[in-house]
Amino acid sequence: MSKTIIVSNRLPVKITEENNSFSFRPSEGGLATGLGSIYKDGDNIWLGWPGLEVDNEERQQEICKHLEKLNLIPVFLSEDEIKRYYEGFSNELLWPIFHYLSTYANFDYQNWLSYVQVNQKFADVILAHLEPGDTVWVHDYQLLLVPGLVRLKQPDVSIAFFNHIPFPSQELFRLIPWRKELLMGMLGADLLGFHTFDDVRHFISAATHLLPVHADANRLRVENRIVLAEPFPMGMDSDKFSQLGSDPTVVDHIQSFKQSFEHKKVILSIDRLDYSKGIIQRLNAFELLLEKNPEYIEKIILYMIVVPSRDTVPQYKRLKDEIDRLVGHINARFRTFEWHPIAYFYHGYPIEIISALYNVADVCLVTPMRDGMNLVSKEYVASRNDNTGVLILSEMAGASKELNDAILVNPNNISEVRKALVYALNMPKAEMEERMKAMRDVVFKFNIKHWVKIFINRLRDVKRMQQNSMANLVKSSIQQAIREKYAAAGNRLLLFDYDGTLVGFKKEIDEASPDPGLYNLLDQFVADEKNTLVIISGRKHTTLEKWFGNKNYDLIAEHGAWRKLPHGSWEQLPGLSTNWKNEVCKLMEDYTDKTPGSSIEEKSYSLAWHYRKVQKGLGDLRANELMDNLQYHLNTHGLKMLDGDKVVEVKNADVNKGRATLNLLHDKDYDFILSIGDDRTDEDTFKALPEFAITIKVGSNLSAAKYYLENQQEVRDLLHSLIASA
Repeated sequence: MSKTIIVSNRLPVKITEENNSFSFRPSEGGLATGLGSIYKDGDNIWLGWPGLEVDNEERQQEICKHLEKLNLIPVFLSEDEIKRYYEGFSNELLWPIFHYLSTYANFDYQNWLSYVQVNQKFADVILAHLEPGDTVWVHDYQLLLVPGLVRLKQPDVSIAFFNHIPFPSQELFRLIPWRKELLMGMLGADLLGFHTFDDVRHFISAATHLLPVHADANRLRVENRIVLAEPFPMGMDSDKFSQLGSDPTVVDHIQSFKQSFEHKKVILSIDRLDYSKGIIQRLNAFELLLEKNPEYIEKIILYMIVVPSRDTVPQYKRLKDEIDRLVGHINARFRTFEWHPIAYFYHGYPIEIISALYNVADVCLVTPMRDGMNLVSKEYVASRNDNTGVLILSEMAGASKELNDAILVNPNNISEVRKALVYALNMPKAEMEERMKAMRDVVFKFNIKHWVKIFINRLRDVKRMQQNSMANLVKSSIQQAIREKYAAAGNRLLLFDYDGTLVGFKKEIDEASPDPGLYNLLDQFVADEKNTLVIISGRKHTTLEKWFGNKNYDLIAEHGAWRKLPHGSWEQLPGLSTNWKNEVCKLMEDYTDKTPGSSIEEKSYSLAWHYRKVQKGLGDLRANELMDNLQYHLNTHGLKMLDGDKVVEVKNADVNKGRATLNLLHDKDYDFILSIGDDRTDEDTFKALPEFAITIKVGSNLSAAKYYLENQQEVRDLLHSLIASA
């Protein structure tokens, strides 16, 4: 029976060693809660580091036996691996780069080697437990290489990856010396999940700028596979936090806190010690509040919990020292005989105390400088069963994309945060309840179980999509069948697109002229009287005349506006108008003026705006803008727009390759038809042909064609084999 293998840096269990024996306690983290329904079911397993160094083989076996009962598989790491792979590369390079703090990044080569080694170790353990039909779900930035390493050994396995922290812009990501290796590792997955659409956009931009990868919206074509990158905002266990409010232990804590705070309004702040959390800026905003709004002195309290994390690392120690100093300064500056403005605690708390604080706090202040999601904000909302309380949330947190009824702030703008605090402390009850109810609806609907469900369902969709398209690849058996049909036929029609099919693309469109090998190949086809060879192109008729005018080929130019029979003269499609050209040309000229590297090509009955030489990203942006602006002209003048390969073309709606193809079919009764093309314009040809026709798309399997080939060389190889078969 197939199973799911969940993979993360840490296992969802806390292991402690006392008196030469181990104790095992389930983790209460959001990921462990959400995926519990998967890894505890049937033969499913969770694979990861157990959280402590164990170098004795007997003791490793002891841990393995205990964990096996929990469906957990350990990956044991040495002290040096923990230091270099986890503390070094993962947290001293990837973490700061991904959180837009590149000045903290440590580009240590030995750390990189350890990262590769440990990712390989994880992949090896996965492969040891992998069986046909299994699904692998890899989590987070510590294991970016794992999907690719598993894919190398098992090309057909179903792999998903989810990144739990922000993904940086490609300009920042490219600072990493091993950026291509990391991207290729991630692209080993079939489905890549991120918290926000911005993260998806940044990842696709990095992949298309740094790798020879083509993206169509959120679909990336990686060799023979389709990879999807999509946003899946992570939820949390909302029912758990809602129900905790009535737990007797939590109720006791709530009463104790209320007595301690003595009717003061409570502003709650909970963070792990990290420079991405904006703790210093938050304290500065709170100090500004007390300075500008002295009426709140003795009326409010900032209850600040900072959970210890890596405080032996120099920049974290400096951050801790600065927090201590700033808290002491604010308390010393504003305290009174009976009141300290900040209650500051540097340690972790059990969930019962955290739940009580969520229930007591009038305001929850969550202002990270950059955060993948931030579940504290969602936990606070889920805890407010009476729809009271106000959430102030950084617009830099992934949660802000969902919880837009919070008061959203820029954490760098301490004046804005101060004003948000004033507004929150004075918010009318009706508005408070309206905002909180809207956020609770979101948190309860899109909870952790919903997140897991839609992610797994989407992975299944991707695999179905891949399987459907992979069936179209022209494998050796399909090539043999095509050769046999070709050899047996008595009247053959061969329809070949030119650019991207018979020759590769060039930055200068006039450089893509035919080479001697192509002439020789095509001449061999027309030497056989059974063949009718047609080059059907979007090129100008004058260009095709220059290249093929003296050949015994049937030529169709400008997508069907012009046709020339062998040794005949050019004839144009009757009834076509060019009155629309001036308006469209002016619009294209506007975009050419503001897009370096773009150009306009005028044909008899069409205009093409080329952007192959434009900077990546900018060309696609301008092309999309141009197409939006062209819509009016299309409707007014009866035009059609073609979104081609680095070209936007406008032409008469009556002109297309499909119509030209239908006219060809009337010439003879063909018993073999082969059509090959690479562009969206060739889709019209594929659709116009009869069912028995062999249609082949070049470079993509997302097509109406029956089959596809990877590149122009594969096209030529196939054509040579046809000639040899006859």
